[in-house]
Amino acid sequence: MRKRSLFGAVLILLPLSMLLGCGELGQVDQGRVVAFDKEKRLVTLIQDKKAEPGNPDYNTLPPHSYVLPTDPMETGPLPKAGLRMKLDLDKKIVTIFDPKVQGFIDIPIQVVEKKTGVAKDDPLVAGKNLPIIDKQTKTVTMYSARQKLYVVVSVPEEHLDRPPETWESGDEVRIYYKEPGKAARFMNITRTDIFKK
Repeated sequence: MRKRSLFGAVLILLPLSMLLGCGELGQVDQGRVVAFDKEKRLVTLIQDKKAEPGNPDYNTLPPHSYVLPTDPMETGPLPKAGLRMKLDLDKKIVTIFDPKVQGFIDIPIQVVEKKTGVAKDDPLVAGKNLPIIDKQTKTVTMYSARQKLYVVVSVPEEHLDRPPETWESGDEVRIYYKEPGKAARFMNITRTDIFKK
């Protein structure tokens, strides 16, 4: 009788253990895209350690790179890259990721114009090609959809030659992976409106 119950327990537990053993759990990485090579399908992001919607903190180095899945069912909309990590009007700085130094730089700013509560469809920003870099007035016009913030700031002259993506925020993305550097699933949170940049 004892042998039978032991045999029955083994029959029940064996398939369960096989399921658990085969289903190797992966990991999730989330952050802001600072580079995207469409040809190589390689996305590079700065990790958001907090992962709190509406209150991100992009301060993790080095950047993480992943090859996107080839299966379109496992890949959301392709990402837009940007180097702006933080726009802090209280501290009067724009924090950017500088690819040349592979680190963060705080650029001092002076606020020239500021409007809050600006939605993406507001005529102030809708259809406009932002950011706008004006070398004559030494200003940069930026928009943050997450903060609903339209702002014109003056910046030190040496930063005016930086490329436009310096002043843009990249898309927020989430990656599920089992192998380092290889995304099993890719979700563009910004483009799916779960998170607004």
